[in-house]
Amino acid sequence: MADPIHPFRVTISAEAVADLRDRLRRTRWPEGATVSGWRQGTPLAYAIDLCSYWSLQYDFAAAEARLNRHAQFRTEIDGLPIHFVHVRSRRPGAIPLLMTHGWPGSVVEFAEVIAPLTEGDPAFHVVCPSLPGYGFSGKPVGEGWTVHRVADAWAELMARLGYARFIAQGHDWGTSVSTAVAARHPDRLHGIHLMPPLVAADPATLDDLTEAERSAIADLTAAASGDGYSAVQSTRPQTIGYGLVDSPAALLTWIVEKFHAWTDHDGTLESVLTRDRLLDNLMLYWLPATGASAARLYWESFAEIQALFRTGTTDVIKAPTACSIFPRENPRPSRRWAERRFPNIRYWNEPARGGHFAAFEQPDLFVSEIRAAAAHLT
Repeated sequence: MADPIHPFRVTISAEAVADLRDRLRRTRWPEGATVSGWRQGTPLAYAIDLCSYWSLQYDFAAAEARLNRHAQFRTEIDGLPIHFVHVRSRRPGAIPLLMTHGWPGSVVEFAEVIAPLTEGDPAFHVVCPSLPGYGFSGKPVGEGWTVHRVADAWAELMARLGYARFIAQGHDWGTSVSTAVAARHPDRLHGIHLMPPLVAADPATLDDLTEAERSAIADLTAAASGDGYSAVQSTRPQTIGYGLVDSPAALLTWIVEKFHAWTDHDGTLESVLTRDRLLDNLMLYWLPATGASAARLYWESFAEIQALFRTGTTDVIKAPTACSIFPRENPRPSRRWAERRFPNIRYWNEPARGGHFAAFEQPDLFVSEIRAAAAHLT
């Protein structure tokens, strides 16, 4: 018998706030970088300023209200409690939509898009689960929670909610999870929406690249200088986890550096994402102490992603597919590269703005992409 579904609310206790503030106050800061900007990581002055804001100006009561803005639940699947946001549309004919976040994001990324998706035309029943080891989902205690096992859990979650068929949508780890749902449960899907599809460059095109393909390859090569996080999390997640769980300053600088690198902004991250929105996302790592458990998904599945880019096409996904390629995303495959792995692409678009966290950065554009994709998948 399936485990019952229980309502869930985020609670930020006075004790948790006092502990966080005390830890931030007692941070032992390193010296500044030997270069300007972000080339050696989060700059010292920026880190001190944002940590000070978190401690002294961030309104924890207002944050708790924001984090409880949409209905949340927990249910046990495959031995693990799974936390999820679930908002049913009141409009007839609404389409079930499963949206999966990645690292270093959370369900907070979807806060501004849920209402327009449930109330607009077409309308959607929106389900946003927290990945195992993330947010308020349970933390795996053994190996084996790969993206494929997550895909099976998501299929069970949607069945438990009464959705026989649905659209699976995702970015970052959500791309891999949604692709795995398509591979393992194709009969359950209207289709998948990927931001972007994960594929390697087609070797047959390397002598005849378009300008966009050249730019994509150059950006992917340049981004390798910032890939230290994935090397650490995919090989020694426990070691980095001690600092991420114990020190809010370590957690903040580890995560915010990626938001600065991967977001489409004018040089100032807060021009796109306010401090409160950045810290709301961070609270879903700090409160449940998931710095280590979230990193372990890299231990479980990152080697598979790396192999995809080393060897090219592996599995062929035949499910109807929609793709949105945002200009500051990385990688940015071309359609002809993507069609080798996803031969049934029914929608392809390259919006003018947005980066890795499209729903968070550009909620209106994201909603438009979901609606356009659904029109081609249902």
